[in-house]
Amino acid sequence: MSNAAAPATEGPDRSDAPAHVAIIMDGNGRWAAARGLPRAEGHRRGVEALRRVVRASHELGIRYLTIFSFSSENWSRPASEIGDLFGLLRRFIRNDLASLHRDGVKVRIIGEREGLDSDICALLNEAEELTRDNTRLTLVVAFNYGSRQEIAKAAQKLAREVAEGRRDPATIDAETLGAHLDAPDIPDPDLIIRTSGEQRLSNFLMWQAAYSELVFVPIHWPDFDKAALEGAIAEFARRERRFGGLVAKTAS
Repeated sequence: MSNAAAPATEGPDRSDAPAHVAIIMDGNGRWAAARGLPRAEGHRRGVEALRRVVRASHELGIRYLTIFSFSSENWSRPASEIGDLFGLLRRFIRNDLASLHRDGVKVRIIGEREGLDSDICALLNEAEELTRDNTRLTLVVAFNYGSRQEIAKAAQKLAREVAEGRRDPATIDAETLGAHLDAPDIPDPDLIIRTSGEQRLSNFLMWQAAYSELVFVPIHWPDFDKAALEGAIAEFARRERRFGGLVAKTAS
């Protein structure tokens, strides 16, 4: 992801909508606990919420939707919960990929794939390959992702280029480093939403969030729907965005 303008994609003309929305999908476990249900049920209902939001994003004119599906820090969770999360990912891709493709959704994956089970890697590759030419909505899935790790990996790539004599260190600037991140062709998020009331980025898109508007909502992720997304967009539209002192209205 970078600040560079991305090519337009096919979709509704909604001038009030941010082009790129990123979501930290938080609260599955708390949603389940409040109802006396196992955490796995909260994650399952979270997948249903994701389906609703993908559909609503296109209807609202959003061109890029990035979701934080599995953090590189989530490996510290109990093995049983990690197994449940990976099982949901497998089922989501196997059950939903055809409909995403039919609806013109392009799937992109960011994050570290080294060390993942081979079938998971194969499913991620299949999702990207099948949908690579779609243009209605780009769904970016941050899986086994951490922003600090992404930035460190970009720095390592540049360090190798310098060590091999292919780059002068003086040529390394913010734009150069940004171009070595996981998806430099995708514009930075205009709006980042976090559900469940927490107010932090939790190692999500920290480089790309430099000028993003942040909206924190008290709703647990399984209850998030089109109305909640519209509410976050309405808050975004009320703000004046400042880039280095310049003021830009978020909506016309």
